[in-house]
Amino acid sequence: MNRLKSAELTLVPYFLMALLAVVPMHSVSATAGGIEVRVTDDDELRSAVANAKPGSTILLAPGQYRGGLSFHRLQGTAKQPIVIAAADARQPPVIAGGNTCLHLIQPAHVELRNLILQGARGNGLNIDDGGSKDKPAQHIVLSNLTVQNIGSNGNQDGIKLSGLADFQIQNCTVKRWGQKGSGIDMVGCQRGTVSGCTFLEGDKIFGNGVQMKGGSRDITVSRCRFDHAGGRSINIGGSTGLEFFRPEPAGFEARDITVSDCTFIGSMAAIAFVGVDGAHVHHNTIYRPTKWVLRILQENNQSSFVPSRKGRFTNNLIVLRSNEVGEVVNIGSQTAPETFKFADNWWYCQDRPERTRQLVRLPTQETGGSYGQDPKFKNVRGGDFSLQTGSPVKDAGARLKEAPMD
Repeated sequence: MNRLKSAELTLVPYFLMALLAVVPMHSVSATAGGIEVRVTDDDELRSAVANAKPGSTILLAPGQYRGGLSFHRLQGTAKQPIVIAAADARQPPVIAGGNTCLHLIQPAHVELRNLILQGARGNGLNIDDGGSKDKPAQHIVLSNLTVQNIGSNGNQDGIKLSGLADFQIQNCTVKRWGQKGSGIDMVGCQRGTVSGCTFLEGDKIFGNGVQMKGGSRDITVSRCRFDHAGGRSINIGGSTGLEFFRPEPAGFEARDITVSDCTFIGSMAAIAFVGVDGAHVHHNTIYRPTKWVLRILQENNQSSFVPSRKGRFTNNLIVLRSNEVGEVVNIGSQTAPETFKFADNWWYCQDRPERTRQLVRLPTQETGGSYGQDPKFKNVRGGDFSLQTGSPVKDAGARLKEAPMD
């Protein structure tokens, strides 16, 4: 055995001893990938996270843990991420209360799994770059989280992400966040995916299910369900103070955003393009929005910013009612609606099918659209918006099977 290998083996017991000094002995074990720490109360949790190293897995026993947790520079590696998870996924632990249930500042290669975060006065989960705009928080995985009952009547978010790059949010549920906040709010985030998530019980007028602004780019939202998820189910873009852009203002609120294979129920508008420089919304099912199907807006009026432009709205299945939707597309000032493309969408006015074509007034000519034919959902009352075997719809609406993403 060479000296280097011998030295590495010699150091292992010392590392374990150091860890045992701060965590109860019965809760620590070595694994092939690193150290596994089992915690059962607030003090053990705080100690375990504060002393986590690359490869550490911290498993929370069922029960409730005090919120207000904040950790700086929790950093794993690509091969050895730091994992904070439920010891038993069938009995997820609850992190409750505090201004924020859990705040990670400048983390890297961290995974959160099978946790419930609830009852925070501010945001439920906050992950950010600590204000270092050139050094984003990075490589974060959020899986099977439930974030609920967050904030009150203000701008409080279920999950708040600022300056985060290379992330995955999968199979999470966010419900009942602040009236003017978002289920997930992203500021200056890039190269991320939100998939298989559910957003419900937002405000009827204000707030959003998912918002991507402040220079956010290269983000895909797919296979999610938005059930009355705020005034705008998805806000692509927004209005951000220049000092909050990451890394620096580049003339747009959001760019290269994809929304696909999602189901939208209710909300004043399913989709809003706000200060966008390129986004594709395709293969989604939109059921009974309460005022508009989509909006094209410009809320950041800096002269250096492009007008909201280059949106594509294709292969979507939209069911609306004439007594709810006055205009399909709401177009604000200082936008470029003439740059938007509409193609191959399936439109159905539920209460006046014969008027569907008349109601669907778009800023540019649609190619390949279908108007006025019942798509034949399986069970709307039961919340099943998949299509019956005999449905006439072809290549529109949310797809059930995996399909290549743009």
